[in-house]
Amino acid sequence: MTTQPAGPTLLGFDVIFVGTILVMVAAMAAMLAIYAAVTVKDPMAKRVKALNERREQLKAGISVGARKRASLVRRNDTTDRMGQFLSGLKVLQDSQIKQIEQRLAQAGIRKKEWAVAVVFGRLVLPIVLGVTAILMIYVIDYFPEWGSMKKFAAFAVMLGFGYKAPDIYITNLVKKRTDAIRKGLPDALDLLVICAEAGLTVDAAFERVARELGRAYPELGDEFSLTSIELSFLTERRAAFENLAWRVDLEAIKGVVTTMIQTERYGTPLASALRVLSAEFRNERMMRAEEKAARLPAIMTVPLILFILPCLFIVILGPAACSIADAFSDGGPGSN
Repeated sequence: MTTQPAGPTLLGFDVIFVGTILVMVAAMAAMLAIYAAVTVKDPMAKRVKALNERREQLKAGISVGARKRASLVRRNDTTDRMGQFLSGLKVLQDSQIKQIEQRLAQAGIRKKEWAVAVVFGRLVLPIVLGVTAILMIYVIDYFPEWGSMKKFAAFAVMLGFGYKAPDIYITNLVKKRTDAIRKGLPDALDLLVICAEAGLTVDAAFERVARELGRAYPELGDEFSLTSIELSFLTERRAAFENLAWRVDLEAIKGVVTTMIQTERYGTPLASALRVLSAEFRNERMMRAEEKAARLPAIMTVPLILFILPCLFIVILGPAACSIADAFSDGGPGSN
């Protein structure tokens, strides 16, 4: 007398038990997603508060306390020592420092003294990685099967990576920040148009847009908040717009800055100019989305073959395989 299995099996596993575990994992993931969505905090609240405090100090022309003033002008001793060391080696150049400061600003790093740290990293990392490569490749002979050309190529790659590692890291930060700003720019221009038509001044419009879009696009809100503050206390408003273009590595921002400067100089209608720019940016974003959609079939070919088709075959052929396995386990044609 044969015993009936407790449930359908596939490759020796109980299908009902595996399905129960998968359902539990999915339920836990859904609960975690709901918890993360409910407990999300505004990333711009603290930054906007600090910027508003700084603006009030600049308007009043006084400090609110020696401790806060010291925190504003405090220097980094580590970067100071790095700067003194590099100055002794005569490797610091003003043009190089200014270029690195701009890249750091485009990456969202406001501390200009970190430009010295980048130059110091370019000098020290090749030495550290080069010495490490020499010890591993030539002294310890960790790769004895490598030939002389392969060892020298590995040593050269380590040197090149050590020199370019700080630039690669900063470029990655700049790219991520630029993409985030590009996504929110059309919405920001639409809000600027609404604020301009409502009669708000330019600095008040920038502040309002920064406050409204700070949660969805914190990078764009940060830049607009800084621009609003600079418009409030700088003697030349043109400098505030030029600083915005200097801090953001995006051609669309440069177009907005040029439009704002022209409207300030010639008195042209701001709302109509911004409306045209917003329409152009939306069309450009739609074209990029269509381009990505056109590349999607070629990109999805490999995941489709490796992951989706096997699962589809299991879903389609799994019940039939379970039925056939149960039939053979109950007894074949010659069973009693």
